[in-house]
Amino acid sequence: MKDTLEIRWHGRGGQGAKTAALLLADVAFMNGKYVQGFPEYGPERMGAPITAYNRISDKELRVHSNIYDPDYVVVVDETLLEDIDVTAGLNPDGAIVINTTRSKDEIIHHLKHYQGKVYTIDARKISEEALGKYFPNSPMLAAIVAVTGVIDRDTFLKQMRESYQHKFAKKPEVIEGNMQALQVAYDEVRKHDFPGADDMKKIKD
Repeated sequence: MKDTLEIRWHGRGGQGAKTAALLLADVAFMNGKYVQGFPEYGPERMGAPITAYNRISDKELRVHSNIYDPDYVVVVDETLLEDIDVTAGLNPDGAIVINTTRSKDEIIHHLKHYQGKVYTIDARKISEEALGKYFPNSPMLAAIVAVTGVIDRDTFLKQMRESYQHKFAKKPEVIEGNMQALQVAYDEVRKHDFPGADDMKKIKD
């Protein structure tokens, strides 16, 4: 990983994108990283588009602006693909992770000729099966950790359990569902081979 990893989250108010960014910052901090996790301030109405950010580094962070050229982008709500240029500034050596069941042919035209890696995950199915409700933030958190490799799987799951035990101290019954959502999403996030950089390099991962 380079010195500083920058991630931009796109979601809608009430879906937990901001919470996921803060949880990622917490777990990276527990692994000895310098971290930032923050939302872009503005109207946070239920269903309104929101943006959140992470910086994760081995060195002290001195920049505190929004992130305009991210290494990774997480799209928590696929309807935003039609309204927002989610790939704006996205590093072609990074990746975008999208919560969707659509095929690559259905989403490629929304990605503005982006030639980096594209991953998808069905966060709705995972969260509804694990939690009985649609809470996409836990699956999307696990997906971006898996894609970036910023924290290894076992360490991530162990520390997230500790975090949930604190966060849900008064609702311990939801811990196992959230842990299941994390585990399934980490293992099921799927890479698509879009025409572009991957095909030219013939990467087989």
